[in-house]
Amino acid sequence: MLFKERKKKRGKTLNKFCVINVIAVLGYFGFLHMKIQETIHQQIPENADYLIILGARVKGSVPSLSLQYRIDKAAEYLSANKHTVAIVSGGKGPGEEISEAKAMQQGLIAQGIEEARIMMEDKSTTTQENIVFSKELIPDTAASGLIVSNDFHIYRAVDIAKREGLDIKGMPAKTPKVSLLKSYTREYLAITKYYLTELIRR
Repeated sequence: MLFKERKKKRGKTLNKFCVINVIAVLGYFGFLHMKIQETIHQQIPENADYLIILGARVKGSVPSLSLQYRIDKAAEYLSANKHTVAIVSGGKGPGEEISEAKAMQQGLIAQGIEEARIMMEDKSTTTQENIVFSKELIPDTAASGLIVSNDFHIYRAVDIAKREGLDIKGMPAKTPKVSLLKSYTREYLAITKYYLTELIRR
């Protein structure tokens, strides 16, 4: 009887521990979601000096839907703000016939944006590299800018850019409905990795 009682107590303790952990994880993800929502609902200033448009998957030479949404959002802003220049940022990954930067350049030109207003950064493979490599292309006279990416990605991208010393805000593009759950889940993990990396650096 005593053994059974102890086993029962251990089982209850384990259940409580699991419940507490699940609540903690959900609370943490809730916190991350709140930070993402705060960032994407900020007011977007007009006449930014530059846009940094972050790359996403290219299928052969065709932008994925996520990337196309970024191109469309950037083209809309650039059409309305004639003095803003664009930096398209993204290298060439597996299965991509052209770089993500090239796909974005072509997409912007197809929507009437002059090639002279578009600078290409086609070596980056991560968000961190997107920002660091694009920073080198920002005109010396430029003061403020915008980062264009899908809404789930804006919080981390803006935070990285600010840590690199940029005066920048996010301009969110839509996330395809078919990939919403996958995109946000992966981003929660990416933000967590980013937090841990920054913590280790200190």
